[in-house]
Amino acid sequence: MEDKPECVMLAAGLSSRMGAWKMMLPWDEGTVLDSAIEHALGFCERVILVTGHRADELHVRYGNHPGVTLAYNPDFQQGMFSSVQCGIAQTRGQHFFLALGDMPTISPAVYATLWESRGPDCCVPEFASYRGHPALLPGAMRGAILATPDNGMLKSLMQTFGRRSIAVDEPAIHEDVDTPVQYQKLAAEWCKPEKVYG
Repeated sequence: MEDKPECVMLAAGLSSRMGAWKMMLPWDEGTVLDSAIEHALGFCERVILVTGHRADELHVRYGNHPGVTLAYNPDFQQGMFSSVQCGIAQTRGQHFFLALGDMPTISPAVYATLWESRGPDCCVPEFASYRGHPALLPGAMRGAILATPDNGMLKSLMQTFGRRSIAVDEPAIHEDVDTPVQYQKLAAEWCKPEKVYG
């Protein structure tokens, strides 16, 4: 089995807390999701993009992207774990990353640091004593995740396989855009003013 870095990125949710579709919110010259994908591909060989809500639009946008494999989850409204299962079913390697599409500032260096620490357990980045995203999971977890009911908890499976914190020097591992306040605050730090929604 090959062991080349690949990343399952979740982008299927409804964005109900945001009040707008957060994946396509402006982010400099692109969108929030564009930035998350670009940063992941700065280290990973491919991104497996899990879609659900407004999937057709994402499939048009990324369908011809050479680094993106699309995986549609018809059960996305059942919760995030069903999207995790959908994406992980497409993985091939001995390890794979699990990332969120609404985290546009995580640098390729975080992926590289986790990859260098890979082993039989789960690696999670830690900054300022708090864990964040993405996670690097061992391929041995694939079968267990796929065999778990779709209302399962990934956290419980990670604890079963062992979870190891890896120190990184990036607060970005905590920075998502679930709400308008979070988006405006983060965009003010990272984007040109004219490239921000609202």
